[in-house]
Amino acid sequence: MRTRMKGFTLVEILIVVVILGILAAIVVPQFTNASNEAVKGALSSQLQTINSQVELYRVRNQGAYPDFGGTTNDGWGALVGGEYLKEAPRNGYTRNASIDDGAVSDINQGRDATLGWVWIESLSTVYAVGFNPLDNLLFHEDGFENYDPVGEAPEQPE
Repeated sequence: MRTRMKGFTLVEILIVVVILGILAAIVVPQFTNASNEAVKGALSSQLQTINSQVELYRVRNQGAYPDFGGTTNDGWGALVGGEYLKEAPRNGYTRNASIDDGAVSDINQGRDATLGWVWIESLSTVYAVGFNPLDNLLFHEDGFENYDPVGEAPEQPE
């Protein structure tokens, strides 16, 4: 008579591994989507705050906008450390806090961009690199079209 050994058979272990693989295939894409939504929500909120503070700076400084793109405070200059922004805001998509006086083409970059934000002087607005606020899409998402804000600058808060 054979003695029965305690433990799991190879078939039972394989079944568990297959089930875990199926569950992972279902859960991981949903987690990624939730992560993207969180980044987009944060960028939208940050843009509202940043542009409100830029406008406040302009009002308090006789119509002059802050100088962006220097070496002080990752290019944020007088906006950071004073009464406008506590610290240089980090773009959650590019994971970069630096800002520069740039062009529309600087907005349409992926995660490897060297900037987090772009100040477009002709529109008097700060934009987040890699984020199209009109379509609410990140650079790597399907349907992202190069963002061209010329003539479509968001309304400034009153």
